[in-house]
Amino acid sequence: MSETAPRALSSVPQAAPVVDLDDLLVQVARGDENAFAALYDALSSSVFGLARRVVRNPARAEEVSQEVFMQVWQTAGRFDPARGKAKSWVLTLAHRRAVDAVRHDQAATDRENAYDWSAGPDHDQVTDQVMVKFEHEQVRRCMQSLTDLQREAVNLAYFQGYTYAEVATLLEANPATVKTRMRDGLVRLRDCMGVSA
Repeated sequence: MSETAPRALSSVPQAAPVVDLDDLLVQVARGDENAFAALYDALSSSVFGLARRVVRNPARAEEVSQEVFMQVWQTAGRFDPARGKAKSWVLTLAHRRAVDAVRHDQAATDRENAYDWSAGPDHDQVTDQVMVKFEHEQVRRCMQSLTDLQREAVNLAYFQGYTYAEVATLLEANPATVKTRMRDGLVRLRDCMGVSA
């Protein structure tokens, strides 16, 4: 009977060795990749669970978890075993990162909601205003190159809305002469402004 007892004990699965997370984190600070892998295996489910509870989105929680372990790899040298446990340190990083993710996402949502998508112009108003001002200056400059009769006839007809007959009456000129002067004036304006016929 005594011979069977050791066999029975040997078939019982042995408990996994207790992992010292503090020691692993100190080794990670020295750049030990195996220690980092062991630390990840030991803490990844806790980090993901905490991130999932805070951000509520599984995909976003995965991103946060990845960011946390990147931060652990990069900043493990800041861990001081005398001030606390490695698991607490890593979970504190995870909580902060998750809260930051929630704040960032909420700020993005607030900006999106605050933007008035319907009222925005379909074009660049500043560029349009500059172009209009430039065109007005060019028209004024070109109008100065016309004769007095051409300038007055074009101004009355195109800028004040009078007909040929009304322009002729206002200028006390023959309607045929006014038509000719206006046509000649418009040709000179077109050439001055560089507009093709």
